[in-house]
Amino acid sequence: MSVERTAAVTLKGNPMDLIGPEIKVGDHAPDFTTVGAGLSIVKLADTTGKVRMFNVVPSLDTPVCNIQTRRFATELAAFGESVQAYTVSTDLPFAQARWCGDAKVENIKNLSDLHDQSFGKGFGVLVKGIPVPFLTRAIFIVDASDKVVYVQYVAEIASEPDYDAALAALKAATA
Repeated sequence: MSVERTAAVTLKGNPMDLIGPEIKVGDHAPDFTTVGAGLSIVKLADTTGKVRMFNVVPSLDTPVCNIQTRRFATELAAFGESVQAYTVSTDLPFAQARWCGDAKVENIKNLSDLHDQSFGKGFGVLVKGIPVPFLTRAIFIVDASDKVVYVQYVAEIASEPDYDAALAALKAATA
């Protein structure tokens, strides 16, 4: 039985329930099975070795997700090879690849959680009660040993995250 968090976020002011636990700083990052480039299976273990930022969005084909992912792509350039960034959504891998090509985003890898939503359930970002599965907006920073060092669940799904706080946490994690 999975944990459900009632009215954990809102979508245009309407309360939305989330499936999965609320991840906190200090937690071990939950394992997941997502689909990456070339339809490869990507699990947490496949991402280890560096500090990771998981940029979680409902869909890259929406305005706020587009702005958010482009902003992080621009800001991540300053971190060079010290960070591996992932955008996680329930978009099809083909749609994610198309979006990145159109947006010229090359420094963030895409992970599709469409198959079984294990990322969404594990990190507590799967929105309940929607006809198609989608994830709420969130940012997770995980260190090289899989410890969560920063969490930001964006309270209103249609709002942008606090970029400055996430980037400051990323800088601290790579210091």
